[in-house]
Amino acid sequence: MDNLEKRLAEEKKLIDSIQAPSELDARLRTALHNTPEKTKRYAFSWKTAVIALFLIILMGSQYNAVAFYGKKLLGFDEVINGTLKELNEKGMGQIVEKRTELEDGTELMINGLISDSNQLVVYYTLYNPKGIRTSTSESFRLSRISGFLTNSNAEAGTSLLNDEHTEIKGMMSFEPVSPFAKKLNLYFWQPHQNGQMTEESIEIPYNPNKAMAAEFKQSLKMTFKVDKGTISFHSITASPTMTMIKGTVNVENFDRIDSSFGGIELLANGKPIEIMGSSNTSSLRGRKFDIRYNALPKQLDSLEIVIKEFVGYQKLEEKISLSSITNGPITNEGKELWIKKVSTIPQGVEITIATDGDVMLDGVSIQSQEEVIPIKTTVNQTYTKQEGREVKERTMQFDSTTKPEYLLIEGMHYMKVYNKKIKIVD
Repeated sequence: MDNLEKRLAEEKKLIDSIQAPSELDARLRTALHNTPEKTKRYAFSWKTAVIALFLIILMGSQYNAVAFYGKKLLGFDEVINGTLKELNEKGMGQIVEKRTELEDGTELMINGLISDSNQLVVYYTLYNPKGIRTSTSESFRLSRISGFLTNSNAEAGTSLLNDEHTEIKGMMSFEPVSPFAKKLNLYFWQPHQNGQMTEESIEIPYNPNKAMAAEFKQSLKMTFKVDKGTISFHSITASPTMTMIKGTVNVENFDRIDSSFGGIELLANGKPIEIMGSSNTSSLRGRKFDIRYNALPKQLDSLEIVIKEFVGYQKLEEKISLSSITNGPITNEGKELWIKKVSTIPQGVEITIATDGDVMLDGVSIQSQEEVIPIKTTVNQTYTKQEGREVKERTMQFDSTTKPEYLLIEGMHYMKVYNKKIKIVD
Protein backbone atom coordinates (compact mmCIF):
# COMPACT_ATOMS: atom_id res chain seq x y z
CA MET A 1 0.00 0.00 0.00
CA ASP A 2 3.00 2.37 0.56
CA ASN A 3 3.69 2.37 -3.18
CA LEU A 4 0.00 2.96 -3.94
CA GLU A 5 -0.22 5.90 -1.48
CA LYS A 6 3.00 7.39 -2.87
CA ARG A 7 1.70 7.10 -6.43
CA LEU A 8 -1.66 8.64 -5.48
CA ALA A 9 0.13 11.55 -3.78
CA GLU A 10 2.16 12.19 -6.91
CA GLU A 11 -0.97 12.07 -9.06
CA LYS A 12 -2.74 14.49 -6.66
CA LYS A 13 0.04 17.04 -7.10
CA LEU A 14 -0.22 16.68 -10.86
CA ILE A 15 -4.00 17.01 -10.81
CA ASP A 16 -3.93 20.07 -8.48
CA SER A 17 -1.67 21.82 -10.98
CA ILE A 18 -4.13 21.31 -13.83
CA GLN A 19 -6.60 24.07 -14.68
CA ALA A 20 -9.78 23.24 -16.51
CA PRO A 21 -10.22 25.19 -19.75
CA SER A 22 -12.77 27.96 -19.29
CA GLU A 23 -14.92 26.68 -22.13
CA LEU A 24 -14.94 23.15 -20.62
CA ASP A 25 -15.95 24.56 -17.20
CA ALA A 26 -18.78 26.53 -18.77
CA ARG A 27 -20.03 23.54 -20.77
CA LEU A 28 -20.05 21.31 -17.70
CA ARG A 29 -21.96 23.87 -15.64
CA THR A 30 -24.50 24.34 -18.44
CA ALA A 31 -25.00 20.58 -18.65
CA LEU A 32 -25.55 20.38 -14.91
CA HIS A 33 -28.11 23.20 -14.92
CA ASN A 34 -30.05 21.40 -17.67
CA THR A 35 -30.12 18.11 -15.75
CA PRO A 36 -33.54 17.20 -14.21
CA GLU A 37 -33.66 17.86 -10.48
CA LYS A 38 -32.96 14.88 -8.22
CA THR A 39 -33.73 14.25 -4.58
CA LYS A 40 -30.01 14.13 -3.69
CA ARG A 41 -27.52 16.68 -4.96
CA TYR A 42 -23.75 16.31 -5.23
CA ALA A 43 -21.30 19.09 -5.98
CA PHE A 44 -19.46 18.45 -9.24
CA SER A 45 -15.70 18.41 -9.28
CA TRP A 46 -14.00 17.46 -12.51
CA LYS A 47 -10.75 16.93 -10.57
CA THR A 48 -12.51 14.38 -8.37
CA ALA A 49 -13.70 12.62 -11.51
CA VAL A 50 -10.15 12.41 -12.82
CA ILE A 51 -8.91 10.97 -9.50
CA ALA A 52 -11.72 8.39 -9.50
CA LEU A 53 -10.91 7.39 -13.06
CA PHE A 54 -7.22 7.02 -12.15
CA LEU A 55 -8.12 4.77 -9.20
CA ILE A 56 -10.30 2.58 -11.40
CA ILE A 57 -7.56 2.17 -14.00
CA LEU A 58 -4.82 1.56 -11.43
CA MET A 59 -6.76 -0.93 -9.33
CA GLY A 60 -8.18 -2.61 -12.44
CA SER A 61 -4.75 -3.22 -13.89
CA GLN A 62 -3.53 -4.69 -10.59
CA TYR A 63 -6.56 -7.01 -10.45
CA ASN A 64 -5.88 -8.32 -13.94
CA ALA A 65 -2.25 -9.02 -13.10
CA VAL A 66 -3.29 -11.08 -10.10
CA ALA A 67 -6.17 -12.75 -11.90
CA PHE A 68 -4.24 -13.89 -14.95
CA TYR A 69 -0.80 -14.74 -13.59
CA GLY A 70 -0.10 -18.13 -12.05
CA LYS A 71 2.77 -20.60 -12.19
CA LYS A 72 4.41 -22.16 -15.19
CA LEU A 73 3.51 -25.82 -15.69
CA LEU A 74 6.70 -27.87 -15.83
CA GLY A 75 7.37 -30.87 -18.09
CA PHE A 76 4.98 -29.95 -20.93
CA ASP A 77 7.40 -28.23 -23.33
CA GLU A 78 7.35 -31.18 -25.75
CA VAL A 79 3.55 -31.53 -25.65
CA ILE A 80 2.58 -27.93 -26.35
CA ASN A 81 3.93 -25.34 -28.76
CA GLY A 82 3.11 -22.01 -30.30
CA THR A 83 0.64 -19.81 -28.45
CA LEU A 84 -0.07 -22.27 -25.63
CA LYS A 85 3.64 -22.62 -24.95
CA GLU A 86 4.06 -18.84 -24.81
CA LEU A 87 1.14 -18.48 -22.41
CA ASN A 88 2.52 -21.24 -20.20
CA GLU A 89 5.92 -19.50 -20.11
CA LYS A 90 4.12 -16.40 -18.79
CA GLY A 91 2.24 -18.44 -16.18
CA MET A 92 -1.16 -17.69 -17.70
CA GLY A 93 -3.05 -20.59 -16.15
CA GLN A 94 -4.25 -22.29 -12.98
CA ILE A 95 -2.38 -24.93 -11.01
CA VAL A 96 -4.67 -27.85 -10.04
CA GLU A 97 -2.54 -30.83 -8.90
CA LYS A 98 -5.44 -33.19 -8.20
CA ARG A 99 -4.71 -36.94 -8.22
CA THR A 100 -6.64 -40.16 -8.62
CA GLU A 101 -5.68 -43.76 -9.36
CA LEU A 102 -6.71 -45.88 -12.31
CA GLU A 103 -7.67 -49.54 -11.96
CA ASP A 104 -4.18 -50.79 -12.94
CA GLY A 105 -2.44 -48.62 -10.34
CA THR A 106 -1.48 -45.83 -12.73
CA GLU A 107 -1.70 -42.40 -11.14
CA LEU A 108 -3.62 -39.71 -12.99
CA MET A 109 -2.55 -36.18 -12.09
CA ILE A 110 -4.47 -33.15 -13.35
CA ASN A 111 -1.60 -30.68 -13.32
CA GLY A 112 -3.34 -27.50 -14.39
CA LEU A 113 -5.50 -25.71 -16.90
CA ILE A 114 -5.77 -22.57 -18.94
CA SER A 115 -9.12 -21.06 -19.82
CA ASP A 116 -10.56 -18.29 -21.95
CA SER A 117 -13.73 -17.48 -23.89
CA ASN A 118 -12.88 -19.95 -26.68
CA GLN A 119 -11.67 -23.06 -24.87
CA LEU A 120 -10.43 -24.69 -21.69
CA VAL A 121 -7.18 -26.64 -21.94
CA VAL A 122 -6.37 -29.33 -19.37
CA TYR A 123 -2.81 -30.58 -18.74
CA TYR A 124 -2.45 -34.03 -17.22
CA THR A 125 0.12 -36.71 -16.36
CA LEU A 126 -0.20 -40.51 -16.21
CA TYR A 127 2.53 -42.15 -14.11
CA ASN A 128 3.26 -45.76 -13.18
CA PRO A 129 6.78 -46.75 -12.01
CA LYS A 130 6.06 -50.34 -13.08
CA GLY A 131 5.28 -49.22 -16.61
CA ILE A 132 2.09 -48.00 -18.27
CA ARG A 133 0.14 -50.74 -20.01
CA THR A 134 -0.33 -50.52 -23.75
CA SER A 135 -4.12 -50.67 -23.26
CA THR A 136 -3.94 -47.65 -20.98
CA SER A 137 -1.64 -45.61 -23.20
CA GLU A 138 -3.79 -46.31 -26.26
CA SER A 139 -7.29 -46.16 -24.76
CA PHE A 140 -7.20 -43.63 -21.90
CA ARG A 141 -8.75 -40.29 -22.81
CA LEU A 142 -10.34 -37.25 -21.23
CA SER A 143 -13.89 -36.97 -22.54
CA ARG A 144 -15.93 -34.11 -21.11
CA ILE A 145 -16.36 -31.54 -18.33
CA SER A 146 -19.49 -30.77 -16.32
CA GLY A 147 -20.23 -28.13 -13.72
CA PHE A 148 -22.54 -25.23 -12.97
CA LEU A 149 -24.07 -24.19 -16.34
CA THR A 150 -21.31 -26.26 -17.97
CA ASN A 151 -21.36 -29.26 -20.26
CA SER A 152 -18.19 -29.12 -22.37
CA ASN A 153 -17.01 -31.84 -24.73
CA ALA A 154 -13.41 -32.68 -25.55
CA GLU A 155 -12.29 -31.29 -28.90
CA ALA A 156 -8.62 -32.09 -29.56
CA GLY A 157 -5.51 -33.14 -27.71
CA THR A 158 -2.06 -34.66 -27.79
CA SER A 159 0.12 -36.77 -25.50
CA LEU A 160 3.68 -38.08 -25.29
CA LEU A 161 4.95 -41.33 -23.71
CA ASN A 162 8.49 -41.25 -22.32
CA ASP A 163 11.19 -43.72 -23.38
CA GLU A 164 10.85 -45.75 -20.16
CA HIS A 165 7.06 -46.16 -20.73
CA THR A 166 6.44 -44.96 -17.18
CA GLU A 167 4.97 -41.50 -17.82
CA ILE A 168 2.60 -39.81 -20.26
CA LYS A 169 2.30 -36.04 -20.50
CA GLY A 170 -0.81 -34.85 -22.26
CA MET A 171 -3.14 -31.96 -22.96
CA MET A 172 -6.77 -31.85 -24.07
CA SER A 173 -8.85 -28.86 -25.14
CA PHE A 174 -12.55 -28.59 -24.29
CA GLU A 175 -15.38 -26.27 -25.19
CA PRO A 176 -15.37 -23.16 -22.94
CA VAL A 177 -16.88 -23.51 -19.47
CA SER A 178 -19.27 -21.22 -17.62
CA PRO A 179 -17.78 -18.12 -15.95
CA PHE A 180 -19.98 -18.91 -12.93
CA ALA A 181 -18.52 -22.37 -12.26
CA LYS A 182 -16.34 -22.71 -9.15
CA LYS A 183 -15.59 -26.42 -9.48
CA LEU A 184 -15.62 -28.80 -12.41
CA ASN A 185 -16.07 -32.53 -12.89
CA LEU A 186 -13.55 -33.87 -15.38
CA TYR A 187 -14.58 -37.20 -16.96
CA PHE A 188 -12.21 -39.76 -18.46
CA TRP A 189 -12.42 -43.21 -20.03
CA GLN A 190 -10.16 -45.95 -18.71
CA PRO A 191 -9.75 -49.60 -19.83
CA HIS A 192 -10.17 -52.63 -17.57
CA GLN A 193 -8.57 -56.07 -17.65
CA ASN A 194 -11.79 -57.60 -19.02
CA GLY A 195 -11.52 -55.36 -22.08
CA GLN A 196 -14.38 -53.09 -21.02
CA MET A 197 -14.18 -49.31 -20.79
CA THR A 198 -15.73 -47.25 -17.99
CA GLU A 199 -16.14 -43.51 -17.59
CA GLU A 200 -14.93 -42.09 -14.29
CA SER A 201 -14.60 -38.52 -13.03
CA ILE A 202 -12.43 -36.36 -10.82
CA GLU A 203 -13.50 -33.05 -9.27
CA ILE A 204 -11.14 -30.14 -9.83
CA PRO A 205 -11.27 -26.54 -8.57
CA TYR A 206 -11.82 -23.72 -11.04
CA ASN A 207 -11.34 -19.99 -10.57
CA PRO A 208 -13.30 -18.08 -13.25
CA ASN A 209 -11.43 -14.89 -12.30
CA LYS A 210 -8.30 -16.45 -13.79
CA ALA A 211 -9.97 -17.10 -17.13
CA MET A 212 -8.68 -14.77 -19.83
CA ALA A 213 -11.23 -12.59 -21.57
CA ALA A 214 -11.79 -12.28 -25.31
CA GLU A 215 -9.48 -9.74 -26.93
CA PHE A 216 -11.64 -9.19 -30.00
CA LYS A 217 -15.22 -10.20 -30.74
CA GLN A 218 -17.38 -9.16 -33.64
CA SER A 219 -20.67 -10.22 -35.14
CA LEU A 220 -20.56 -11.16 -38.81
CA LYS A 221 -23.53 -11.20 -41.14
CA MET A 222 -22.04 -12.47 -44.36
CA THR A 223 -23.45 -15.18 -46.65
CA PHE A 224 -21.71 -16.45 -49.76
CA LYS A 225 -23.05 -18.66 -52.53
CA VAL A 226 -21.10 -21.69 -53.69
CA ASP A 227 -22.01 -24.26 -56.35
CA LYS A 228 -24.35 -26.35 -54.20
CA GLY A 229 -25.53 -23.95 -51.49
CA THR A 230 -24.40 -21.18 -49.14
CA ILE A 231 -21.89 -20.50 -46.34
CA SER A 232 -22.88 -18.00 -43.62
CA PHE A 233 -20.43 -16.45 -41.16
CA HIS A 234 -21.97 -15.36 -37.85
CA SER A 235 -19.15 -14.32 -35.51
CA ILE A 236 -15.42 -14.16 -34.85
CA THR A 237 -13.94 -14.32 -31.35
CA ALA A 238 -10.24 -13.84 -30.71
CA SER A 239 -8.91 -14.89 -27.32
CA PRO A 240 -5.36 -15.34 -25.98
CA THR A 241 -5.32 -19.06 -26.90
CA MET A 242 -7.05 -19.07 -30.30
CA THR A 243 -9.33 -17.35 -32.78
CA MET A 244 -12.70 -18.94 -33.57
CA ILE A 245 -15.06 -18.29 -36.48
CA LYS A 246 -18.62 -19.62 -36.20
CA GLY A 247 -21.35 -19.94 -38.78
CA THR A 248 -23.69 -22.24 -40.66
CA VAL A 249 -23.24 -24.12 -43.89
CA ASN A 250 -26.07 -25.24 -46.15
CA VAL A 251 -24.26 -26.98 -48.99
CA GLU A 252 -25.69 -30.08 -50.61
CA ASN A 253 -22.35 -31.78 -51.34
CA PHE A 254 -20.48 -30.56 -48.23
CA ASP A 255 -19.68 -34.11 -47.05
CA ARG A 256 -18.35 -35.26 -50.42
CA ILE A 257 -14.91 -33.70 -49.84
CA ASP A 258 -12.76 -34.06 -46.73
CA SER A 259 -11.66 -30.89 -44.91
CA SER A 260 -13.70 -28.41 -46.92
CA PHE A 261 -13.00 -25.75 -44.28
CA GLY A 262 -9.28 -26.10 -44.89
CA GLY A 263 -9.69 -23.75 -47.85
CA ILE A 264 -11.00 -20.88 -45.68
CA GLU A 265 -8.13 -18.63 -44.61
CA LEU A 266 -7.92 -15.98 -41.90
CA LEU A 267 -5.48 -13.22 -42.82
CA ALA A 268 -4.12 -10.85 -40.17
CA ASN A 269 -1.99 -7.96 -41.44
CA GLY A 270 -2.00 -9.72 -44.80
CA LYS A 271 -0.52 -12.97 -43.49
CA PRO A 272 -2.42 -16.27 -42.97
CA ILE A 273 -3.07 -17.37 -39.39
CA GLU A 274 -2.41 -21.07 -38.80
CA ILE A 275 -5.58 -23.16 -38.89
CA MET A 276 -5.86 -25.48 -35.88
CA GLY A 277 -8.98 -27.45 -36.78
CA SER A 278 -12.70 -27.32 -37.47
CA SER A 279 -15.91 -29.09 -36.52
CA ASN A 280 -19.53 -29.15 -37.62
CA THR A 281 -22.81 -30.43 -36.19
CA SER A 282 -26.30 -30.79 -37.61
CA SER A 283 -29.11 -28.72 -36.11
CA LEU A 284 -32.69 -27.70 -36.89
CA ARG A 285 -31.41 -24.48 -38.50
CA GLY A 286 -28.84 -26.26 -40.65
CA ARG A 287 -25.31 -27.44 -40.12
CA LYS A 288 -23.36 -25.31 -37.63
CA PHE A 289 -19.61 -25.04 -37.94
CA ASP A 290 -16.63 -23.52 -36.22
CA ILE A 291 -13.11 -23.03 -37.55
CA ARG A 292 -10.27 -22.61 -35.06
CA TYR A 293 -7.15 -20.61 -35.85
CA ASN A 294 -4.11 -19.61 -33.84
CA ALA A 295 -4.15 -16.41 -31.77
CA LEU A 296 -4.06 -13.04 -33.53
CA PRO A 297 -0.97 -10.81 -33.39
CA LYS A 298 -0.97 -8.08 -30.74
CA GLN A 299 -0.69 -5.37 -33.38
CA LEU A 300 -3.71 -5.82 -35.64
CA ASP A 301 -3.85 -3.50 -38.65
CA SER A 302 -6.07 -5.60 -40.92
CA LEU A 303 -8.13 -8.77 -40.63
CA GLU A 304 -10.06 -10.63 -43.31
CA ILE A 305 -11.59 -14.02 -44.08
CA VAL A 306 -10.78 -15.44 -47.49
CA ILE A 307 -12.81 -18.30 -48.98
CA LYS A 308 -9.88 -19.41 -51.07
CA GLU A 309 -11.31 -22.85 -51.86
CA PHE A 310 -14.47 -24.72 -50.97
CA VAL A 311 -16.25 -27.81 -52.22
CA GLY A 312 -17.72 -27.23 -55.68
CA TYR A 313 -19.42 -29.24 -58.39
CA GLN A 314 -18.76 -29.48 -62.12
CA LYS A 315 -21.12 -31.17 -64.56
CA LEU A 316 -19.02 -33.26 -66.99
CA GLU A 317 -21.16 -35.67 -69.03
CA GLU A 318 -17.93 -37.45 -70.02
CA LYS A 319 -17.95 -40.53 -72.27
CA ILE A 320 -14.47 -42.04 -72.15
CA SER A 321 -13.53 -44.80 -74.56
CA LEU A 322 -12.00 -47.88 -72.91
CA SER A 323 -10.95 -49.57 -76.14
CA SER A 324 -7.38 -48.30 -75.71
CA ILE A 325 -5.91 -46.96 -72.47
CA THR A 326 -3.35 -44.18 -72.82
CA ASN A 327 -0.85 -42.98 -70.21
CA GLY A 328 -1.99 -39.39 -70.54
CA PRO A 329 -4.61 -37.85 -68.21
CA ILE A 330 -8.06 -36.55 -69.04
CA THR A 331 -8.38 -32.93 -67.82
CA ASN A 332 -11.46 -31.01 -66.66
CA GLU A 333 -11.48 -27.72 -64.70
CA GLY A 334 -7.78 -28.17 -64.03
CA LYS A 335 -8.35 -31.61 -62.46
CA GLU A 336 -6.89 -34.74 -64.01
CA LEU A 337 -8.04 -38.36 -64.30
CA TRP A 338 -5.95 -41.37 -65.30
CA ILE A 339 -7.41 -44.75 -66.25
CA LYS A 340 -4.94 -47.32 -64.93
CA LYS A 341 -6.53 -50.70 -65.61
CA VAL A 342 -9.70 -52.36 -66.95
CA SER A 343 -10.31 -56.04 -66.16
CA THR A 344 -13.08 -58.62 -66.00
CA ILE A 345 -13.18 -60.91 -62.95
CA PRO A 346 -15.76 -63.45 -61.70
CA GLN A 347 -17.34 -60.74 -59.53
CA GLY A 348 -17.75 -58.34 -62.46
CA VAL A 349 -15.85 -55.55 -64.20
CA GLU A 350 -13.13 -53.60 -62.37
CA ILE A 351 -11.74 -50.24 -63.47
CA THR A 352 -8.82 -48.71 -61.59
CA ILE A 353 -8.49 -44.93 -61.90
CA ALA A 354 -6.47 -42.12 -60.32
CA THR A 355 -7.53 -38.51 -59.84
CA ASP A 356 -6.37 -35.47 -57.95
CA GLY A 357 -6.69 -36.07 -54.22
CA ASP A 358 -9.69 -33.76 -53.76
CA VAL A 359 -11.84 -35.20 -56.57
CA MET A 360 -14.90 -37.40 -56.06
CA LEU A 361 -16.69 -38.59 -59.20
CA ASP A 362 -20.47 -38.44 -59.47
CA GLY A 363 -22.84 -40.58 -61.53
CA VAL A 364 -20.29 -43.17 -62.69
CA SER A 365 -21.37 -46.05 -64.92
CA ILE A 366 -20.12 -48.19 -67.80
CA GLN A 367 -21.64 -48.72 -71.21
CA SER A 368 -21.47 -51.87 -73.30
CA GLN A 369 -23.58 -52.44 -76.41
CA GLU A 370 -26.07 -49.73 -75.41
CA GLU A 371 -26.43 -51.22 -71.91
CA VAL A 372 -25.59 -48.80 -69.09
CA ILE A 373 -24.59 -50.32 -65.73
CA PRO A 374 -24.06 -48.05 -62.66
CA ILE A 375 -21.16 -48.45 -60.28
CA LYS A 376 -21.61 -51.14 -57.62
CA THR A 377 -18.90 -50.15 -55.12
CA THR A 378 -15.42 -48.67 -54.77
CA VAL A 379 -12.55 -50.57 -53.14
CA ASN A 380 -8.84 -50.25 -52.35
CA GLN A 381 -8.68 -46.46 -52.18
CA THR A 382 -5.13 -45.21 -51.54
CA TYR A 383 -3.21 -41.95 -51.82
CA THR A 384 0.05 -41.97 -53.78
CA LYS A 385 2.46 -39.55 -55.41
CA GLN A 386 2.37 -39.19 -59.18
CA GLU A 387 4.27 -36.64 -61.22
CA GLY A 388 5.10 -34.71 -58.05
CA ARG A 389 1.50 -34.40 -56.86
CA GLU A 390 -0.80 -36.34 -54.55
CA VAL A 391 -3.33 -38.49 -56.34
CA LYS A 392 -6.14 -40.70 -55.12
CA GLU A 393 -6.20 -44.17 -56.69
CA ARG A 394 -9.17 -46.54 -56.33
CA THR A 395 -10.86 -49.46 -58.05
CA MET A 396 -14.49 -49.26 -59.11
CA GLN A 397 -16.55 -52.44 -59.45
CA PHE A 398 -19.51 -52.95 -61.78
CA ASP A 399 -21.99 -55.83 -61.85
CA SER A 400 -21.30 -56.99 -65.42
CA THR A 401 -19.48 -59.86 -67.13
CA THR A 402 -19.03 -58.03 -70.43
CA LYS A 403 -16.00 -55.88 -71.07
CA PRO A 404 -17.28 -52.29 -71.33
CA GLU A 405 -16.74 -49.93 -74.23
CA TYR A 406 -17.11 -46.64 -72.37
CA LEU A 407 -16.76 -45.15 -68.89
CA LEU A 408 -19.51 -42.59 -68.23
CA ILE A 409 -19.07 -39.77 -65.66
CA GLU A 410 -21.88 -37.27 -64.99
CA GLY A 411 -19.90 -34.84 -62.85
CA MET A 412 -17.34 -34.34 -60.10
CA HIS A 413 -17.15 -32.84 -56.62
CA TYR A 414 -13.86 -31.05 -55.96
CA MET A 415 -12.18 -28.19 -54.12
CA LYS A 416 -13.05 -25.21 -56.28
CA VAL A 417 -11.21 -21.87 -56.20
CA TYR A 418 -13.55 -19.01 -55.15
CA ASN A 419 -11.23 -16.31 -53.68
CA LYS A 420 -14.06 -14.45 -51.95
CA LYS A 421 -13.08 -12.00 -49.18
CA ILE A 422 -14.69 -10.63 -46.03
CA LYS A 423 -12.97 -7.58 -44.53
CA ILE A 424 -13.31 -7.43 -40.74
CA VAL A 425 -10.64 -4.88 -39.77
CA ASP A 426 -9.29 -2.54 -42.43
